[in-house]
Amino acid sequence: MRPPGDRAVQPTIRDPSGLPVDQDPARVQKRTLIVVVFSQVLGGAGLAAGVTVGALLAQQMLGTESLAGLPTALFTLGSALAAYLVGRSTQRRGRRFGLTAGFSAGGLGAIGVVLAAVIDSIPLLFVALFVYGAGTSTNLQARYAGADLAEPARRGMAISIAMVSTTVGAVAGPNLVEPLGIMAVGFGIPALAGPFLLAAVAFLAAAAVLFTLLRPDPFLLARRLAAAASPVGESSVTGSAPKPGVGAYVGATVMVLTQIAMVAIMTMTPVHMRAHHHGLSEVGVVIGIHIAAMFLPSLVTGLMVDRIGRIPMAIAAGATLLAAGIVGALAPGDSLGWLTVALALLGLGWNFGLISGTALVVDATVPANRARTQGSIDVLVALAGAGGGLLSGVVMSATDYGTLALSGGILSLLLIPVLFLSRRSGVAGSSQNSAGTAG
Repeated sequence: MRPPGDRAVQPTIRDPSGLPVDQDPARVQKRTLIVVVFSQVLGGAGLAAGVTVGALLAQQMLGTESLAGLPTALFTLGSALAAYLVGRSTQRRGRRFGLTAGFSAGGLGAIGVVLAAVIDSIPLLFVALFVYGAGTSTNLQARYAGADLAEPARRGMAISIAMVSTTVGAVAGPNLVEPLGIMAVGFGIPALAGPFLLAAVAFLAAAAVLFTLLRPDPFLLARRLAAAASPVGESSVTGSAPKPGVGAYVGATVMVLTQIAMVAIMTMTPVHMRAHHHGLSEVGVVIGIHIAAMFLPSLVTGLMVDRIGRIPMAIAAGATLLAAGIVGALAPGDSLGWLTVALALLGLGWNFGLISGTALVVDATVPANRARTQGSIDVLVALAGAGGGLLSGVVMSATDYGTLALSGGILSLLLIPVLFLSRRSGVAGSSQNSAGTAG
């Protein structure tokens, strides 16, 4: 018997950082989304640098158009390695550790790009772009943090909140190309390296936000709750984990095909525009609108993915990307308006594909295999983007921009037979049909 007035002391559950863990998933989910929003605003600004001027910087330093797709290939290869490492570290130590490390590496890579431009070092440029890719990969990996504790019927919306917050920084970045270039020249830095100054600050700030504020860790809490609900299946972090469902492979296919089509066309658009005498400010406008279309519609897309279903929205992604390829192929090189329409459709199709594909992956996994599976899939997505970026310069050099755009659009049609076959295999098309993968 306890002495009078002595109250039972509830044991404090702590995560590996030693901080108390709030066991209310709804409250932690709200806090997580707020933190992710702040980090994504910063990460989006860092992401925009490589997209907008990476190819132009390489063309200037290498002196050839045929290798202008190499920067995209390099930082996408870097993002592939980062996706693998972030996924593995997250599975062991949580989202906070993995995302902080990824954004920090991206910031250091951006600093390396600026230094390479200053000293005109091609080898350093290649290495720095590779490391910079960690930031772009981590920016996408952060979307999974928003879904760790989301209810199955609201996963699409949770993913979309993480993505839409990227819009602010990602759209502002391309439109700051010219003023950042002027500022860079004032410091004795080549103008095209200016946006990478912004990327360095943005990625390192995103890392600081996540390291400081992403407490408690949503992935560790989701795993702990899953272990409590199913101690046999979830009892070991390092032991054997169940294999992901078929939906994970379907989601991976959706994201890989949309990534190839989007990266291939997007990479060479700035080079195509400069060849038709468009200024850097006009390039910034087109790429800014493209990135806005990649992220800004996310809230609506997330709602549609939850209400209409994952598979129908993935089919819509293929149709939209085809439309983007056709418009890009037919658009006159000197027409800013039509190029803007093509790139806006390209971004929208990618948005449909990424959110629907991500939701399929989350539905088909559990905490015991989720982060590892997500990291492995993002490796495939990054490698697909690297291939698309590398081949885009070769295709455009051998043919023209119109052929490249049309080829990318036609490639996206491969989504349709894959998705119809997946429906016949019983893959869930909406959150209501998802198997018990909550948590």
